[in-house]
Amino acid sequence: MYIKRLNQNFEFPADHTWMMGILNVTPDSFSDGGSYMTREEIIAQAEKLIADGADIIDVGGESTRPGHVPVTLEEELNRVVPAVEAIRSFSDVLISVDTWKEEVARQVLIAGADIINDQWAATREPEIARVCAVFDAPLILMHNREAYTPYTDVMAEMKVDLQKSIDIALDKGMKYDQLILDPGVGFAKTEDDNLMTIQGLQELTSFNLPILLATSRKGFLGKLVDVPAKDRDVATSATTVSGIFSGADMVRVHNVKVNKEAAVVADAIKRGSLTVD
Repeated sequence: MYIKRLNQNFEFPADHTWMMGILNVTPDSFSDGGSYMTREEIIAQAEKLIADGADIIDVGGESTRPGHVPVTLEEELNRVVPAVEAIRSFSDVLISVDTWKEEVARQVLIAGADIINDQWAATREPEIARVCAVFDAPLILMHNREAYTPYTDVMAEMKVDLQKSIDIALDKGMKYDQLILDPGVGFAKTEDDNLMTIQGLQELTSFNLPILLATSRKGFLGKLVDVPAKDRDVATSATTVSGIFSGADMVRVHNVKVNKEAAVVADAIKRGSLTVD
């Protein structure tokens, strides 16, 4: 997979697990809502994420927590476009934007974003994939369902759902090697389903596409360690290590520093080498 910007191709690396640092510009996200709303706050947090080892900054303009209040297209644009512009004003770090809306994708790619992270895997607004095709931008397809239904085999059914999303993306003109898969931990899944998803992550490697694992501070971790969301970074790092050994190529996290340290050790053990970044 490559990431294209200004006629330069950024090859997806095989030598380390990529860190995607979360930067939510929302008032209601479950662990950091309201923390990064001004340009100054956005830049300061982006600088911290980069200093801590982020390869990508993932900007979110609409909370995905259970019970969140949907935002209008105009409001989401008012949140994410200035955030992308602020980050791009001082850094060439890769930027992804967490959105399922076609027009948001178009506007943030114009503003300087590199990747679109769609929590509905091109099923809500399939034209989002055509936008990515036009901009030659990678698209993250996250497994999700409109409503929870019990799984007979969570990984087998996930693969069927993801294949449908892949087919949508290809039909809209995307290249296969511009797709990234996310198993959607915490979405339309029970706590046990989430654990089975992490345990069975290796099954997604059959697609021969990069895999993103996004577990950071999520509710199922709180069930295991009984601490508030903001205190679940160590628990998150355990899933980072597990994910690396099961085939994850990148992890999406709030605390890059803690997870970067865990990933460096896991990468060294997995590869049997102390040659790390």
